[in-house]
Amino acid sequence: MTNTPSSVSHAVSEIPPRMAWVDLIPKVFKDLVRLDTSARAGLDHTLLELVKIRASQINHCAFCLDMHTKDALASGESIERIVQLSAWGESRHFYTEKELAALELTEAVTVLTDGFVPDGVYNQAAAVFEEDELAHLIASIVVINAWNRFGVATRKTPDVAALG
Repeated sequence: MTNTPSSVSHAVSEIPPRMAWVDLIPKVFKDLVRLDTSARAGLDHTLLELVKIRASQINHCAFCLDMHTKDALASGESIERIVQLSAWGESRHFYTEKELAALELTEAVTVLTDGFVPDGVYNQAAAVFEEDELAHLIASIVVINAWNRFGVATRKTPDVAALG
């Protein structure tokens, strides 16, 4: 069997979503959409999509990963840069200094291995972002993590029917 989207969708049975949280708590969903809109104000769209994809990879949020990868491709992002995101540290030449700082900050805020964002990571981001832009970036990282947590907690998956 070839590994095409249509053969994969028929060969593998996914665990069904746990709940339709958006229908159950629509006000929370709407508030999160508003927060997302406020958080991303003034940020470069390309950079923001890279951040959203990377956080979604780390959090294993299939729905968000699918959505933001498609959004990035639709806005002209290259396949190579998207593919390399999971190994951005070894593929630094694909990204700008600002994107690298944003990706490193995304990982630090998303994982919080040491319980805090290391000074070096924060200082690197602060060196390439204006202070208000950095505040929006941090807010955007926090918001995508919130979306990811809803996605993984409720097992939200991409729309398989859209594959074809």
